[in-house]
Amino acid sequence: MTNQEVAKITLGENTFDFPVVQGTEGEKAIDISTLRSKTGYITIDEGFANTGACQSAITYIDGEKGKLRYRGIPIEVMAENSTFIETAYLIIYGELPTRKEMSNFSQKVLRNASLHEAMMHFFDGGFPFSAHPMAILSSLLNSVGCYYPYMVTNQREQDLEHFDDAAALLLSKVRTIAAMTYRMKNGLPLIYPKRDLGYSQNFLHMMFTEPYHEYYPHDDITKALDLILLLHADHEQNCSTSTVRMVASSGANLFASVSAGVCALWGPLHGGANMQVIQMLQEIHATGDDGTKFIERAKRGEAKLMGFGHRLYKTYDPRAIILRGAAEKVLNIVKLKDPLLDIARRLEEKARSDSYFIDRNLYPNVDFYSGIILKAIGMPLDMFTVMFAIGRMPGWIAHWREVASKPKGKISRPRQVYIGSPLRDYVKMRYREGEISSDYESDDHKSHGFGSSENASAKA
Repeated sequence: MTNQEVAKITLGENTFDFPVVQGTEGEKAIDISTLRSKTGYITIDEGFANTGACQSAITYIDGEKGKLRYRGIPIEVMAENSTFIETAYLIIYGELPTRKEMSNFSQKVLRNASLHEAMMHFFDGGFPFSAHPMAILSSLLNSVGCYYPYMVTNQREQDLEHFDDAAALLLSKVRTIAAMTYRMKNGLPLIYPKRDLGYSQNFLHMMFTEPYHEYYPHDDITKALDLILLLHADHEQNCSTSTVRMVASSGANLFASVSAGVCALWGPLHGGANMQVIQMLQEIHATGDDGTKFIERAKRGEAKLMGFGHRLYKTYDPRAIILRGAAEKVLNIVKLKDPLLDIARRLEEKARSDSYFIDRNLYPNVDFYSGIILKAIGMPLDMFTVMFAIGRMPGWIAHWREVASKPKGKISRPRQVYIGSPLRDYVKMRYREGEISSDYESDDHKSHGFGSSENASAKA
């Protein structure tokens, strides 16, 4: 039996031993779960860039080498051979499905596409037309569980017992909610899903079909959308996934947890990145620039190039390499005379050939290409983050299950280093502005009564 590696931390004259945990790919972490009890100290790591919040078997990322794997399988292999639904199965259950398992899973997702009729009033005055699609999505994902009370007990054993049904239901209904939200906001009649269409094709059908004019997307457009979803299916402990895990740690059900994930994803520093790509292109076009001047401004530090580089990847984002080819196919199909897409191509060509960007690893990332594809197929800007949420649903579901399946799992409860005021006294209101007010009541009355201005203010 080999001895476990130990890390030594010295504080003053005392040295403490802490076990080292090693992952299957050689990653090492110091287990400091007993640090406070041993030393009285905690660690502080704002943004958690150097903190492992959990051990997970779902996704592996090596940012230095540009590697991304789902359950051990390289993302390039999944993108070439799989579909979003098969990838969802792999991420949620840990193994690629057999033919029978894939058929059962696909049918379960297909059968759950329609919303409960009692929910349809949400799209008929339940939200104002000005409501953001992410607000609607978060609200309705949480509401869906209300119509399936046997799936939402907040009792771990019961929730896990119905996990298969809840997972398929959420995967299916998230795209239906998204499509109906788009149509509601644009005053269009709601389109119901079809039993004979695949996952991504069904979504496009519900989005863009008009009365008496069925929408039949080109196969390459359907494949490009499916690829976007597949490439976003999970990405380790990002902000929204960590949020799902934290909410799940409290014992909350799957519906509440993924709803919280949507809220975290809504932030512009997370799920809004592909929107910022299009907004950048719009701003460049508004100035009359074709992108050439903007590139030079970016090199001088006067402008920020959105959709380039990545916090984790120190080389090319592997998902961007895959999506680049799909973006080219979509642009060739739609043949839009869109100046924004022309600018995007110019920025990409320059960034991939200019030593300034190459030396700094500022390559186009997945947000750059997904933004271009979504714009080219007609997706409105406020739906971009919704598309991200649909894609990320398998990862959220898988992480909820990983947390919920731990019999001795702990609720997430970070510590803090307090930097506020030290202990101080309560100052009565009449002394707070340096002046003593008229003393129309006795001090005894003021300290015990309910009619004084001080007590009234405190109550307010």
